[in-house]
Amino acid sequence: MAKINIRVGDEDFGATLDETRAPQTVQKILEALPIQARANTWGEEIYFEIPVRMGQENAVETVSVGELGYWPEGQCFCIFFGKTPITTSEDQLKPASAVNPIGRIENPKALKKHKRGETVRITLAEQR
Repeated sequence: MAKINIRVGDEDFGATLDETRAPQTVQKILEALPIQARANTWGEEIYFEIPVRMGQENAVETVSVGELGYWPEGQCFCIFFGKTPITTSEDQLKPASAVNPIGRIENPKALKKHKRGETVRITLAEQR
């Protein structure tokens, strides 16, 4: 597991990349850090293109609040903090299509105040 920092706008979020379910995807993301992009939103999901090319790796059709995913179809990093437009249950959020499960973000509900177009930056967390 690797601790990362995700800065959205002017707010920092701690997160963990977990290679348990998608080890190759996580490794490629770690190699690409730092990553900076502009946030897109789809319902209560922030997503943005990253310089990683991966196919499906143990991809899942539903996720939970706080999960991080890599979306192979769009080559995007996804942060799920609530319902997407096709979600029908608070317990099982639905991405647009399957995502590789790559980790979790802390305090996901705080993302609700962030908007499309904000800068997102992912870095390795400082070791203490």
